[in-house]
Amino acid sequence: MTTQQDLYDVLGVSREASQEEIKRAFRRLAMEYHPDRNKSDGAEGRFKEIAGAYEVLSDPEKRGRYDRFGAAGLNGGQAQGFQGFEGFAGFAGFGDIFDAFFRGTAAQRAAQRGSDLRIELELDFEQAVFGVERELAYEHVEDCGDCRATGQRRGSELSTCTECNGQGEIRRVERSIFGQFVNVAACPRCRGEGRVVTDPCHTCRGRGQRRVEARRSVRIPAGIDDGSQIRLSGGGNAGSHGGPAGNLYVQVSVRPHERFERAGDDLLYELPLNVAQAALGVTVDVPTIEGDEIELEVKAGTQHGELFPLRGRGVPHVRGSGRGDLIVRAHVVTPTRLSPEQRELLGQLAESLGTPAVPSDGGSILSRIRDALG
Repeated sequence: MTTQQDLYDVLGVSREASQEEIKRAFRRLAMEYHPDRNKSDGAEGRFKEIAGAYEVLSDPEKRGRYDRFGAAGLNGGQAQGFQGFEGFAGFAGFGDIFDAFFRGTAAQRAAQRGSDLRIELELDFEQAVFGVERELAYEHVEDCGDCRATGQRRGSELSTCTECNGQGEIRRVERSIFGQFVNVAACPRCRGEGRVVTDPCHTCRGRGQRRVEARRSVRIPAGIDDGSQIRLSGGGNAGSHGGPAGNLYVQVSVRPHERFERAGDDLLYELPLNVAQAALGVTVDVPTIEGDEIELEVKAGTQHGELFPLRGRGVPHVRGSGRGDLIVRAHVVTPTRLSPEQRELLGQLAESLGTPAVPSDGGSILSRIRDALG
């Protein structure tokens, strides 16, 4: 950029432009030409020109000197801290202006995603096995429809912030041994908006958002396990400045079943047998999670803890097709109350059998399940 190039032309504004118009022009051009966003030839140089023009025109004192004396008023202002503006070629560090402008005050005005929410959902054992559709009721934050998320009563206008004069930022000039620096911070009164609520919306009380009860259906997939989590996109709190809503996370807990236990996608069932049934063998009906029964033949000599897998009668796989198994575990029950006749018969049997040999250790129940499944 040469010293003859008009700074107002660089930003594309008139000499009568307000500070807000200058600010908007800089924002638009800086976003277009910043080297991190625009990799074309000449973009970096163009960005430096834009930043240099904004540095002068956004400062009332520098703008006044420029309006009266042109570029010479800046070049000759070394005593006032204008060194380095000769020909406006020394703006190599004006990426800092962009950072302060867009990552400081503008970052607060940019669209921001809403926060996530988490709720707990308790299911019956059968609901977790076969799946179910449930309706959720919970509270979340949404944009106020009455004021269109402005916080200002509909029909009235937001007022210009008197703290920052509508700039949305507070600028402080600091000096150091390295020169003059402009510290830009979001205005604490308007939080970088440049405008403030003066006639609050009665619905949201000027906040622009309100907490309401939401209802949403969720399909629980068959086979979901205790402790699983389901994500519902957009079910969380509303974002700000048009940003997307957060997510709703449903934490699932499953009530225990009175008959079955779950081990992964397998179901475990304890089958009670008396000593005679285990010794002689027996055919029994085993209940299933569907509510029907399966006939199971228990072989003679069945030991306590022995496993009988019933293929495909367990829990459906959440990912993929098929189901786990129903694993029946023999539970040989020793009687605690005997009639005189039973006591006599067992005594005769005990004498006849003698002392039994201790069976080898079958390992843990999980290892025996693996062995039973082959």
